[in-house]
Amino acid sequence: MKSSQKISLVLIGLMITTYLIYAGIYIKNTSFVASGERYFVLFDDAMISMRYAKNFAHGFGLVWNPGEAPVEGYTNPLWVIFMAGFHLLPLAASKISLAVQISGAIFLAINLYFVFQIAQKLAQNLVIAALAAILTAFYMPLNTWSLQGMEVSLLVLMLSISVWLVLNNLERDRFSVWPYLILGIGTLVRIDMAVPYLVVLGFLVIFDPKNRKQNLIWGLGLLAVFIGGQTIFRLWYYGEPLPNTYYLKMTGFPLITRLKRGGYVLFKLMEQMNWVLFLLPFAALLFRRDRLILFLFTILGGQVAYSVYVGGDAWEHVGGANRYIALAAPIFFILFVYTVQQIITAIATKIRPQILPNHWVVNLTLIALVLASMVNFNLLSNQKSLRRWILTRPPDFIEANIEYVEIANRLKEITTPEARIAVVTAGAIPYFSERPTIDLLGKNDPFIARQPNHLPSGIGDIRPGHMKWDYDYAIGELKPDVVVQIWGDIETAKKYLSEYYVSAEYDGMVFSLLKDSPEILWEKVTIQP
Repeated sequence: MKSSQKISLVLIGLMITTYLIYAGIYIKNTSFVASGERYFVLFDDAMISMRYAKNFAHGFGLVWNPGEAPVEGYTNPLWVIFMAGFHLLPLAASKISLAVQISGAIFLAINLYFVFQIAQKLAQNLVIAALAAILTAFYMPLNTWSLQGMEVSLLVLMLSISVWLVLNNLERDRFSVWPYLILGIGTLVRIDMAVPYLVVLGFLVIFDPKNRKQNLIWGLGLLAVFIGGQTIFRLWYYGEPLPNTYYLKMTGFPLITRLKRGGYVLFKLMEQMNWVLFLLPFAALLFRRDRLILFLFTILGGQVAYSVYVGGDAWEHVGGANRYIALAAPIFFILFVYTVQQIITAIATKIRPQILPNHWVVNLTLIALVLASMVNFNLLSNQKSLRRWILTRPPDFIEANIEYVEIANRLKEITTPEARIAVVTAGAIPYFSERPTIDLLGKNDPFIARQPNHLPSGIGDIRPGHMKWDYDYAIGELKPDVVVQIWGDIETAKKYLSEYYVSAEYDGMVFSLLKDSPEILWEKVTIQP
């Protein structure tokens, strides 16, 4: 084994070990004690997937409410199946999320190996490879989405493996079906992995003329199999060709408005990261324009363009890359470190050519600039984000998780198992309360998902997936036993709450309870005047 290979393995081993320690502390910081028990809880959208996973593992099928017509309120079928496996283990409900979090840390740790290899292949420089992997390892948004249970951890790994394989194939001028297989499986994890799939296919058709025919046949053929197969399943099982969340987020959301909102959050990300740092990687094209680097830019551009097209995500207000752009964060960091190194080298050559043989000068400068930039990349919405980054403050969303678990536990104490609850946040509360649930924002309700959007006047106030509700239907018609939360049109909700519901307090929490409902344990609550 060459000395450079030994050094590479040592560096990778050190980075993965350090990262796993960091991830372990991060995961511990997401936990909390409620009702005398320690809980590990995922990001609330991930808890929606966990509800489907639990129902599937318990034999009810891939359904939101057992015994009711199935609705596909998730966009990550293979991830739901993966989560279901943990529900077969002898773990308390409060600890199952921990297993998902650990798996996310493992996926991200493996991803560091491939990020290192991609950067090494591009730059043939161990320092660049190590720094790119370090930026990836400690980028807070990537950790937030991955270590709090979203499928991002697996998807970013699948994308990195595919990129690494394509770079190898381009370098050796050969064809391989593996990138298509991996990204095809990725569409089963989340259907919008079809975006990098099509980007890879399009790039290879254009820039790999020798293997164009094979890429077209295998690329289009496998895409048809993966997309066609899951579409047939959806039509058979759910009666719809697309997930319910597609209708929720995309219908009634005009293209121009989506593009404006997607562009707005992209520019906010640029501003947050610092315009110079965000645009700096594009200067790499001044130094080289071969197929390898063009491919990386194409992958990055595809994810950014898709984020703009769908109008971004719903949580950009916490800062950093959203779930779509976060998948390409490793590619961005590879290009960033490579470009900084090229600029430093060019300046050193211009000012003092004799510096170049002493690579340590260039490398030390590179390390200093990249580490300083890393702090800036993780300075998200405010100064508190840096404390979250260095693990001295609980991560984003944890305060809300504590509230949701407390609500769920109180609901179990004052209702029968048949009580129907209505919620805005449809993850942890339904999961831990184990009650039939009405999703007021429509992720798990096909009727609400197809209603008109309640678009706010300001582009910055738009939150995809949080703009549809119908209280005439959800409260006035369905009449849940408990209305836990309200969103948006409070006045319409109040009309029904004042007529059909009473306000009741239990253990410091106030709920709207359906009058005379047999599913409420009335002796436990205090009716408010």
